[in-house]
Amino acid sequence: MKLTMDGRQVSFNEGQTLLDVATANGIYIPTLCWHPRTGPASRCRVCVVEVEGMRGLQTSCSVAARAGMVVRTDTADVKSARRMTVQNILFSGHHNCIACEATGRCELQDVAYRLGIREYPTIDEPKEPMDTSSDLIVMNPNKCIVCGRCVAACNDVVVNQVLTFAHRGYKTKVVCDTAVPMAESTCVQCGECVQLCPTAAITERKSMGMGREWELQKVNTTCPYCGVGCQMTLYVDKAKNRIARVKGREGIAPNEGSLCVKGRFAYDFPSSDKRLTKPLIKKNGEHVEVSWDEALDYTAGRLRGIKDKHGPDAYVAIACARSTNENAYAMQKFARAVIGTNSIDHCART
Repeated sequence: MKLTMDGRQVSFNEGQTLLDVATANGIYIPTLCWHPRTGPASRCRVCVVEVEGMRGLQTSCSVAARAGMVVRTDTADVKSARRMTVQNILFSGHHNCIACEATGRCELQDVAYRLGIREYPTIDEPKEPMDTSSDLIVMNPNKCIVCGRCVAACNDVVVNQVLTFAHRGYKTKVVCDTAVPMAESTCVQCGECVQLCPTAAITERKSMGMGREWELQKVNTTCPYCGVGCQMTLYVDKAKNRIARVKGREGIAPNEGSLCVKGRFAYDFPSSDKRLTKPLIKKNGEHVEVSWDEALDYTAGRLRGIKDKHGPDAYVAIACARSTNENAYAMQKFARAVIGTNSIDHCART
């Protein structure tokens, strides 16, 4: 099926929205409330387009593509409406980008830049207090654009059902449960809201002041905490050899961007000064640094000696839940084929 977009005939599949079609064909349409995992919201109205035969401007994230449609994404009216919408969003909050933790990764900042918005009036209303009650997440209502992505993520993606909207109109805000501090709510600190927030309204407490987006090296890796194999991106401060923050990789199986509380927030151990980085063997009552060859030979010799003296069933293997499925398989193969025992278990079972 085909439709016309900005004078070009483009193909699309049934079920796609106009935003999907534009994205697939390299046509830029700004969005703030839409996200692939939370779906169309039609709340921010930044993604409006003109559709021939339809009254007014239409939100491209929610209008289904149909054969023969004529769509315009770059007319004067469309651009004017988008700029006015974003300016109103900027005016309704305290978006001091110079000191903002999300500078360089803020979607509102990116959209304003693409729309050519260089100045906007500042708000005179007093700031609302931030919610800093929880250990891992900070909520700043002054930077919230009421896009609803965090609410949809909490209720529909991870189904924790903690975040919701309170009040109406201009006073609408995101709250936890019955408008209680996050630390007193039923929040499990999974950080899904942190990942999907387009501004700095919901941020990770630990990463504050740890580095700007462009200062950090991005490293794609696999979460070390269990065998599921969740894909994540580490934001690393190379100069200080530490992880500044972690983000789930969107669009990549098996987690599709989601992470548990450990995967998203428990990343201090690689840079801990208590971490062992070299093999040690106890000699004369003290741990002595040795080479890997010596450590492996020593361990193999000890295992062989125990098996020869006491038999294979004197050996018990306990696999760690932080291991990958492949390592867990290798562990049981080692126990059964090399040692000759069926005494193999996994700590996740208990």
